[in-house]
Amino acid sequence: MNKKKILTAAAGALLLAAAFGTVASAEPSGTPTYRQLSGVGSDTTQDVLNGLSQVVTINGTKVLGSYNAVGGASITTKDPAVNNKCTMTRPNGSGAGRTALLNSLQANDGCLDFARSSSLSLGAANPGLTYVPFAVDGVSYAITPSSVLPRKLTLADLKAIYHCDPAFVGTGPNYNLNVLLPQAGSGTRSFWEAQVGITDADVVAGVYPCIKDKKNNTPIQEHDGRVLDDKSIVPFSIAQYIAQASQTVADVRGRALLGSIDGKSATTLNSDFSVKRDVYNVIPTSKIATAPWSTVFVGKDSLVCKQPGVINTYGFATSPDCGDTSKQTP
Repeated sequence: MNKKKILTAAAGALLLAAAFGTVASAEPSGTPTYRQLSGVGSDTTQDVLNGLSQVVTINGTKVLGSYNAVGGASITTKDPAVNNKCTMTRPNGSGAGRTALLNSLQANDGCLDFARSSSLSLGAANPGLTYVPFAVDGVSYAITPSSVLPRKLTLADLKAIYHCDPAFVGTGPNYNLNVLLPQAGSGTRSFWEAQVGITDADVVAGVYPCIKDKKNNTPIQEHDGRVLDDKSIVPFSIAQYIAQASQTVADVRGRALLGSIDGKSATTLNSDFSVKRDVYNVIPTSKIATAPWSTVFVGKDSLVCKQPGVINTYGFATSPDCGDTSKQTP
């Protein structure tokens, strides 16, 4: 599928960011406190959804309530005076967001209405879910300026690294390279695993002993470059890197620099960058033709798809398939 080419410069993003003020909070900002559509999940898209939540309105009222992947331990997604069942543990990542949405739908408690996902997972779900694309992201690898790894690698090199090839990572138990993945349930983790040809089941089983998803016994949060040292490598969203560099969102890059893959620069989201993905808002399939889901998410004329400026501000390219509803779970 051809993606729209976009060159996002940090200076331009800074100007656009002024329209949205300072870094968004972990909960919906402004009034109303509780929104018609409450969503959780992906760290990658939490910030762009926060931005969209400020401009997507119906009859002048904000309708998107997007809750960050990290923050306080719990969130409350609906007005307790109306629905006192909607305080829950904060879901962290695409997988956790989809699970929380399914749990809410199965309980019919009205607490969650959509999930953010940076990966596509079309396994059977009950009730059925639809993955509605709205933007395009690239994913590269991050290292430090003084890393033992070069700034230019091929996808074949990265596959060798994540297969713990001794030529790159040395031999255990003290590997010469710390090969990192984000926390379990991360959409970026599952997407990157697919790109480098490994499975999460094998990672969990220890088939690739050089791979770590914790540092100092703490799960590695995606797009946080502060976990890196000169012997580390970790996947990183290009959109998140751009948004952090422009101060549109909180800058947790630390010393992280993005490497190029197959000769393609990762400093901008180019249409020919080899490792890219659609990102999604996941909604109940039964709600495709029902407002406000249909109004906000579905079709090229949906309220989300009419906000390319906001999408670009947060480092993403707009998706030519924005609003498409063909990707559904069986």
